[in-house]
Amino acid sequence: MQQLLAPIYSFLQCETPDSWIEEAKKPEQLKGLLIDHCNCELKAAQTAMFLVRKYAIDKQSGQLLLDWAKPYENFVYIKNRDIGVFLSKGSKKNELSGELVARKDFAHSDDLIQKMVRLIKEEFHHFEQVLEIMHSRGIEYQNVRAGRYAKGMMKQVRTHEPATLIDKLIVGAFIEARSCERFAKLAPYLDDELKKFYISLLRSEARHYQDYLKLAQAISVTDIGDRVAHFAAVEAQLICSTDQDFKFHSGAPVLNVTA
Repeated sequence: MQQLLAPIYSFLQCETPDSWIEEAKKPEQLKGLLIDHCNCELKAAQTAMFLVRKYAIDKQSGQLLLDWAKPYENFVYIKNRDIGVFLSKGSKKNELSGELVARKDFAHSDDLIQKMVRLIKEEFHHFEQVLEIMHSRGIEYQNVRAGRYAKGMMKQVRTHEPATLIDKLIVGAFIEARSCERFAKLAPYLDDELKKFYISLLRSEARHYQDYLKLAQAISVTDIGDRVAHFAAVEAQLICSTDQDFKFHSGAPVLNVTA
């Protein structure tokens, strides 16, 4: 595991603050973290799907992706959702129903499709895995608004192409790397089921961050080192500074100090 995590620690400019770990390992925080984690897995799949639809495929292929996402989005966006019914539909819902046609006017279409489709499938699977754990523990799914972390990163994305795409891929790399780092940090303090589950996620999360980074560099005509350094500094500031809202990717928790 240490060999797997070494590149993550080199990539990130800081480790998760001890104060976040101390708060996260409190039993009363588990429900909120699982709900937020579940939301994060779905958002990761949706973000990757957006990138493929916008940059890499034709309109008809875009509909194939929307159809793939439909069972998941129907579940999360309806009021009278039933976790048991959703999970009983099995793994067939996590399948792409046709072949995606790559756009010819974007040189990296095939690479973007290959890496992101694999990521989407894994993120949907992780969403279901977290949901199943929640269901077994009597925790209802809830929609969660985006926290300061994701918003703070996206504010730094440039607004002209291909810089927009490159920056979004770099942001994706940091989000995946931070997820991997936090799974590893938190796992030792969890019960056996969750510990085993979070450790099982490390390899895919580590690969996701590398895929995002490789795509960003392949698309850029110049070295992305400066942009990676920029986002590393922004990400570290968001992680190390205090955050009013406690989430899976939040910063240091605000501690209640009584006189």
